[in-house]
Amino acid sequence: MPHSDVLTFAILGILERSPLHGYQIRKRLGTELGPFRALSYGSLYPALKRMMTAGLIGMDADDLKVKGSRRSKIAYRLTDTGRNRLEQELANAGASSWEDGTFDVRFSMFDRTDPETRLRILEGRRTRLAERLEEAGAALRRVRDRHDAYTAELQRHGLETVEREVEWLDRLIEEERSALGGTETNSA
Repeated sequence: MPHSDVLTFAILGILERSPLHGYQIRKRLGTELGPFRALSYGSLYPALKRMMTAGLIGMDADDLKVKGSRRSKIAYRLTDTGRNRLEQELANAGASSWEDGTFDVRFSMFDRTDPETRLRILEGRRTRLAERLEEAGAALRRVRDRHDAYTAELQRHGLETVEREVEWLDRLIEEERSALGGTETNSA
């Protein structure tokens, strides 16, 4: 999923709950996705404009004037088209769902995602990280052969980070399977 599609998906998910002003959208995205997904207004407002052009969102001017300004605040709201697009995205469990740039956005909407789709996404993410573990282990062995202590330490840190995420995913997958009655899925 390209960055602009991920941002669109995230905004649709946030606006599903209630209409919001641009600065509120930015704040909620930061709160839900964490400080490492900082979003600039230079990315947000062009995305909002694209979404309006596509008919995914609409806007309403508040009657309250912004203090010290003659402009009204604009509240963005989800349209029926936007709601349909969000539902389609929530039901999708394709490969882009578990990649680095998309997984956290998908995970932040797991409360609105059906259990089977959640499980497919978690399993896909785990498979992707298992591949990454193999790659990182091989890279660490190559670096150790060159005796570059700092690069080796950086590789080791990356390896440990991925191992922790795999452990976390294993726990979540087990919980999802238990909730589904022990159903096994291997669609990743």
